[in-house]
Amino acid sequence: MSESRNDFSVKNVWLAPRAIGAYFAVFKLFLHFVFNSDYGYFRDELYFLACGDHLAWGYPDHAPMVALMARASRVLFGDSLFAIRFFPAVAGALKIFLTALLVKEFGGKRFAAFLACLCVLCAPIYLAIDNLLSMNSLEPVFWMLSVYFAVLAIKDGSPRGSKGAENDSPTGDSSKYWLLFGLFAGLGLMNKHSMLFFGFALVVGLLLTKERKVFTNKYFWLGGAIAFLIFLPNIIWQINNDFATLELLQNVQKSGKNVAVSPPVFVWLQMFMMSPTTVPVWLAGIWYFLYFLFDKNGRRFRFLGITYLVLLALMIYLKAKDYYLAPIYPVLFAAGAVWWEQIFERVRAIRFLKYALPVLIIGFAMVALPFVLPVLPVESFLHYQEMTGIKPPKSEVAHEGILPQVYGDQFGWQEMVAKVAEVYTSLSPDEREKAAIYAGNYGEAGAIDFFGAQYGLPKAISVHQSYFLWGHRGFSGEVLIILGAKKEDAEKNCESVEEKTEVNHPYSMAEEKYKIIVCRKTKKPLPEIWQSLKHWN
Repeated sequence: MSESRNDFSVKNVWLAPRAIGAYFAVFKLFLHFVFNSDYGYFRDELYFLACGDHLAWGYPDHAPMVALMARASRVLFGDSLFAIRFFPAVAGALKIFLTALLVKEFGGKRFAAFLACLCVLCAPIYLAIDNLLSMNSLEPVFWMLSVYFAVLAIKDGSPRGSKGAENDSPTGDSSKYWLLFGLFAGLGLMNKHSMLFFGFALVVGLLLTKERKVFTNKYFWLGGAIAFLIFLPNIIWQINNDFATLELLQNVQKSGKNVAVSPPVFVWLQMFMMSPTTVPVWLAGIWYFLYFLFDKNGRRFRFLGITYLVLLALMIYLKAKDYYLAPIYPVLFAAGAVWWEQIFERVRAIRFLKYALPVLIIGFAMVALPFVLPVLPVESFLHYQEMTGIKPPKSEVAHEGILPQVYGDQFGWQEMVAKVAEVYTSLSPDEREKAAIYAGNYGEAGAIDFFGAQYGLPKAISVHQSYFLWGHRGFSGEVLIILGAKKEDAEKNCESVEEKTEVNHPYSMAEEKYKIIVCRKTKKPLPEIWQSLKHWN
C-alpha cells in the first residue's frame, strides 16, 4: 500500500501544472532553436545590435534593456542568428512556464495547465516575437511576473479561512511579494514603456474591487518605489534629451505611419494574432475573472479582468498596434483554462470539447506556422501563401512586399552592403577618406554597421531614431554615399548628385528598392545642417 501511495505521489509530481508547464517550455525552446536561423537578420535586430554598441539609459524609440540584451548576446554567444535570438527563445519558454504557475494559483489542475500552455505555445504572435531579438519577447514575461506576484500578494494577504481563500495557506504577510512585484514592474519599464499602461490598468482594476485594500499596505507602496527607482535612470535620460520619446510618439501620430483601424477591427485582430481557435479560452478567462460562475477564486482576481478591459479600451483609444495588447493574454489563457476544466468536470454533455478544443488549436497552429516561423524555404513559403490565400495584415502603411513584413525585412541587407562596398571602392582614394555612408533609416544604417567591416566600410551615419543622437561622426559632407533617397531629394542638399548601382532584392520590402546615390559636397557643411535633418518617426 505504501509503495502504491509513493507511485501515485510521484505520478502527481510529474503531471502537476508546473511539470506540464516545464514540458511545454522545453518544447517551445526546441522549436525556436531549430527555426530561428533560417532566413536573415531582421531590420530592427540590426538596429538593436547597433544600439548595443552605444549603451545608454535611454533611446528615442525604445527603452534601454533591448540594447543591453543585444550586447550581452554578442559578448556571450557571438553574432550568429542563433546567438542574438537565444534570449528571446528563453523568454518564450519562460512565458509558458509562468502560464502554468498562474494556472496553479487560479486553482487549476492538469487539464487546465495543458490547455493554457497549449494556447500560449500555438498563438501566432508569440511564435513570431519569440523568434526575433526585440523588447517584445521580454514584455509578456515582465507583465506576467508582475501579475504572478500581485496574485501571490493578494492570496498571501488574505486571512486564513476568509471567503474564497479556503484552499490557500496564507501567512498574512504579503510584503515580499509586493517588493518582487515592484522589481519586475521596474525591469518591465526598462524593457518597454508600455509597462506604464499595464500599471495604470492594474491600479484601476484594484481600485474598482475589494482588493483596493492593498493601498493601505506599505509594502505595496515600497514595491512602487522600487519600480520607480529602477525606472529613474530612463526618466533622467528623457529629461536630459528633451523627452525624446514623447517627441517621437507625437511625430508618429501626426505622420499617419501606422495603419489606423476601427475598434471592431482591432478586436478582430486580437482574435487573429492569438488564433481564432483560442478565442473560447481567453474569453472564458474574462468570464472567470468577472463572473466567477463556478470558482470563487475568480472573485478575488476580478481586478485582472478589469485590467484587461481597461487595457483594451486604452489601446483602442490610442490607436495602438494590435500586438501591444499581446502580453496580457497568457493571464487570460490561464484563467480561461481553469474555467473550462471546471465546466468539463460538471457538465458531461460537452466533455467531447475537452478533446476537440486542443485538436482545433493545434490544427490552426499548423496552418499558421509557416507565416510566423521560417519552417519553409522562402520559395516554398510563397507557394504556400498563394495556395492558402492568407496574407497577414500590415501594421504600418509603408510596408509593401511579396512577403509578410516579418519575413521581408529579413532579406537583402547583406546584398545591399555588398553593393555599397562596390560604390565605395569605385571612389578615388582621396574621396574614400572623406566619404560617409548616409542611410535613410536605421535598418540600412544597422546593416552597414554590422556587415560593413568585412568590406572595409566606415560606420554609417543617419538622422533616423538613435542614429541622429550618435551624430555625423566627424564627416563634413564632402562625399556622401546616400541610401534610400530619391535623386530629386538629394539634389536639394547636394551640389553634385550621381546615381550608381541599384539595390533591388526580390524578397525585400518595397522601400528597400532604390538606387545608391553619390553626393559630392553638401550645399552647407553637414555639421551645420545636422539638427535640421532629424527624422524621428
